[in-house]
Amino acid sequence: HVQLVESGGGLVPPGGSLRLSCTASVGSFYCMAWFRRPPGKEREEVATIDTIDNINYADSVKERFSIYKDLNTLYLRMNSLKPEDTAMYYCAAQTLTSYNSWLSLRDPLAYRYWGQGTQVTVS
Repeated sequence: HVQLVESGGGLVPPGGSLRLSCTASVGSFYCMAWFRRPPGKEREEVATIDTIDNINYADSVKERFSIYKDLNTLYLRMNSLKPEDTAMYYCAAQTLTSYNSWLSLRDPLAYRYWGQGTQVTVS
């Protein structure tokens, strides 16, 4: 049974930094990602990483956020945080056997497994 558990969220002033973690209960995934849902808005992509470390970032976080993984843990390092980064942040993952290749890794529909979310508030 796959479980993803996020941690590291909190309240931070503008310009501050946070590092989110997502620990998976099982081993390798084909791709992993961070998504977020700002208050009153739709869920949106933040960053994605695949099994060979191809990485994509949303334009709004480029140069400020970094996604990386180590063994069973996915990280999101967030620097120069802005109030508009306030959101619930979700970790997502997909195995190779379940992956639909016609879906972009930037599409939340590409991911079967989701964490419960961790709140980031920049204020």
